[in-house]
Amino acid sequence: MSDYNTVTNTSTYTVVDIRKTFEGFEADLRMIARRTGKWTNEYVDKVFHDILKYAENKYLNYVDITLIDSYNTPIRAARYKVNENGSAIYSDRPGGNDWINIYNTTLTVIVTHNTSWHALTQIQKNAFGINNFLRISWVDSSINNSYNHLTSDNAQLFGSKGYEVQKTNFK
Repeated sequence: MSDYNTVTNTSTYTVVDIRKTFEGFEADLRMIARRTGKWTNEYVDKVFHDILKYAENKYLNYVDITLIDSYNTPIRAARYKVNENGSAIYSDRPGGNDWINIYNTTLTVIVTHNTSWHALTQIQKNAFGINNFLRISWVDSSINNSYNHLTSDNAQLFGSKGYEVQKTNFK
């Protein structure tokens, strides 16, 4: 007589899982803003609100938090890449942020949307902003966020039931 064990992974993520996953991002965002001294808590609230709305509606590819110099050249960045088909069931602890306040720099956020967003018409995008009460006036960025001149390393993985956000640091 043989015993057979069958395990089937049928879990799918929900909006709650997206929110849980982005808790690590929010903690990082607040820590970076505080350590650099570039953003107020009120501004962080606005940025996080909007990014979470994009994520909940499955419009995010990745988000970059970037420290740029006076020539718009990135000198430090953290990228948070979304994977909607991951295997993570838990999140790493946020942290490992050794950002500092560097004179004559600016902290920016760059949202890179996925193909679902780009498939929307301008009218649909405008309606999304109104219906979700977006708090930032998002504009196209001219910052080169390839970060080819910086060294990258994988950092925390935030996830819940297959929805993941992989953080990569660029220094």
